[in-house]
Amino acid sequence: MRHLSPIDQLIVQSDHALRTIFGKPHITERDNPSESIDEAPLSEPERKLSASLMRVNHSGEVSAQALYQGQALTARLDEVRESMERAAEEENDHLVWTEQRLGELCSNKSLLNPVWYCGSFAIGAFAGLLGDKWSLGFVAETEHQVIKHLDSHLKKLPESDAKSEAVLSQMKIDEAHHATLALEGGGAELPWPVKKLMGAMSKVMTTSAYYI
Repeated sequence: MRHLSPIDQLIVQSDHALRTIFGKPHITERDNPSESIDEAPLSEPERKLSASLMRVNHSGEVSAQALYQGQALTARLDEVRESMERAAEEENDHLVWTEQRLGELCSNKSLLNPVWYCGSFAIGAFAGLLGDKWSLGFVAETEHQVIKHLDSHLKKLPESDAKSEAVLSQMKIDEAHHATLALEGGGAELPWPVKKLMGAMSKVMTTSAYYI
C-alpha cells in the first residue's frame, strides 16, 4: 500500500470493503475443512443454534479483514505490512468457510456487518499509527480473545453438527498461529484496561450478531 497514491489507496480499500461486506469473498488457498463431511440431520432448534453461532463467527471474520487491512495501511515496517496482508489472506479463508456454512444452514449474514467493518478498520489503522509493536500486540490479544469465543462455540454446537465443528476447529488452529506470529514479530503486551475494553467491545459484537 505504501507506493500507492492516496486516491489509489482509497479505491483499493473501498473495493475490499464492498467485496467483504456485500460481495462474495474470493477463495484463496485452502479447501473448506468440512467439505468431505456429510451433512447430518439437525432439528430446527439445532439448525438455528448452529446458524446463530456461525453468523457470529462470520461477523468476526468481517471484522478481522477490516482490522488487518487497517493495520497494513498504517504499518511502518514492510515486513509487518506483509505479515498483516498475509494474515488477511488466511482470514479470508475463514470468511469463505463461514459464509458457505451459513448458506448450508439456510441462514443469513449479520445485517450489522458494515458497522463491524468500519469500526474495525478504524481501530486497526489507529493501532498501526501507534507503532508496529503495539499493532502486533493488538493482533495477538485479538486472536487470544477469538480463540476463547471459538472454544465456547465448539462447546455449544449440536453434537451432530460435525461440519460446523470442522470449520471452527480449523479456525481455532489458524488464530493461534496468527497470535504466535504476532508475538514473535515483536508484539507488545497490551495494558490490562485495553484488554478489558477490547473484551467489552467484542461482547457487544458477538451478542448483536447472534440475533441480527
